[in-house]
Amino acid sequence: MKPPRATRADFVRTTRQELTVRQVMRPDPVTVDPGCPLDVALGLMNLHRIGALVVVGGGRELVGIFTERDLLRRVGSAPAGWQERPVADWMTADPHTIGPELGWEEAVGLMDRLRVRHLPVVEGRRVVGLLSTRMLMDWRTEYQNRLIGERTRELRQANEQLIARDMELTYHLRAAGRFQRRLLLPSTPPDWPEVRWGVHYSPLDHLGGDYYDLGRPGPDHLGVLIADASGHGLTAAMVAILSRIAFVEVGGRSASPGEILAAMNARLQGLTDDRFVTAFYGVLDRRTRAFTYANAGHLPPLRYVRATGAVEPLSAQGFMLGIMPGEVYREKSVTLEPGDRVCLYTDGVVEGRNEIGEAFGADRLRSALAECGREPADRLAGTLIGRQQAFTGGHPAADDITLVVGELRAES
Repeated sequence: MKPPRATRADFVRTTRQELTVRQVMRPDPVTVDPGCPLDVALGLMNLHRIGALVVVGGGRELVGIFTERDLLRRVGSAPAGWQERPVADWMTADPHTIGPELGWEEAVGLMDRLRVRHLPVVEGRRVVGLLSTRMLMDWRTEYQNRLIGERTRELRQANEQLIARDMELTYHLRAAGRFQRRLLLPSTPPDWPEVRWGVHYSPLDHLGGDYYDLGRPGPDHLGVLIADASGHGLTAAMVAILSRIAFVEVGGRSASPGEILAAMNARLQGLTDDRFVTAFYGVLDRRTRAFTYANAGHLPPLRYVRATGAVEPLSAQGFMLGIMPGEVYREKSVTLEPGDRVCLYTDGVVEGRNEIGEAFGADRLRSALAECGREPADRLAGTLIGRQQAFTGGHPAADDITLVVGELRAES
């Protein structure tokens, strides 16, 4: 029987020298066959929000690995139609591998020496997992936090200084959080009597990576943007600010959501440490009630159809901002009817978990919207978040939470 994957609690009770690759690897990596088209492979990477796919043969033997580096190395000079080429043309064939029983510390050293971010884990010529620098850094962070805790207990004489320093830092972070909200979030929506808004914004830390905004590309057009910078805390907040600055620069230039996301993507190229931004942007034409939208790797918003009570996802494809140069964001459009609602949200809403680790999920959000969709937008936003909080039962959130409800008022 294979040993179970280590938990964070196990890690606190042990040392990193005792951990093996099997305990820290991802045991179910996303795999494709060599003939998989590149656009399908990129769709899988976007769907699972991962940086690498393992390419395997029919017997799950390793053929190669396809990573974001492989994509970025070739896409700039690729001819038209490259999306239809098989992943075998762009993958790294015969990549470096690692065994599942190798020690965690040895794995860290091996990846440093090879200068790679992903290592397939192979046992008996079969792929059994995937190891990434992000996984290793997560474990390293846990280890360092444990050492900090032990060291703090030993250095009791410095405790008062540490507490004073922490209070000062908290004060500044709170002040920075208030400043970030004033900078990132719109103060008041445009005065359109036919549209009503409801918003819930709750960053995990004092500084958050979520934000939303409203744009006015024309007198008869109103745009709504929701975005989520990867991670949370200070770094995510800085990326969110950069993204908001990009939107402010380009948001008034066009009523085309695809053009706006493409312009933002161009300005966000070169984000460090594998950072990226997911975003959804839709524009309402008040003359026709057409709601045109495009998506950059964000969760699809939900439309509540008042006439039928149905809840429909506003799905569209597009790569995350800051990753792929020259990405084209294709648009879709629906005609909203009076009384319809559009619910935009970040993954912190659906990924909230209860005490047994079960996620709230998109299905529960859709069900709640179907049941309560006739409520006014401001009350509906509170109701949906209330349902999520009742499900999690006060269990601490793991990410920023943002939800925006737009209502096309029935009386208009």
